Amino acid sequence: MANTTSAKKAVRKMERRTLVNKARRTNMRSTLRKVEEAIASGEQQVAQEALKAAQPKIVRAANKGLLHKNTASRKVSRLAKRVKAMSAASA
Repeated sequence: MANTTSAKKAVRKMERRTLVNKARRTNMRSTLRKVEEAIASGEQQVAQEALKAAQPKIVRAANKGLLHKNTASRKVSRLAKRVKAMSAASA
């Protein structure tokens, strides 16, 4: 257990940051799930809207340190590729 004042404060800060990070991660994963569900249902317009909503949340998660920058970029790229493939399949 932390026994110095600064260590105790650091523990308090970590607990607060953990809650914030959990909320951000949950929010990001929810938006990812919406894109995945839209792709699975085959509704291209809904998938595009969901991707447009998810992209800033993924990038923000990377900026806040929840994800590595390249990981966020890869996720966005792969989702965009799958949404774009829907238009090619329906045309």
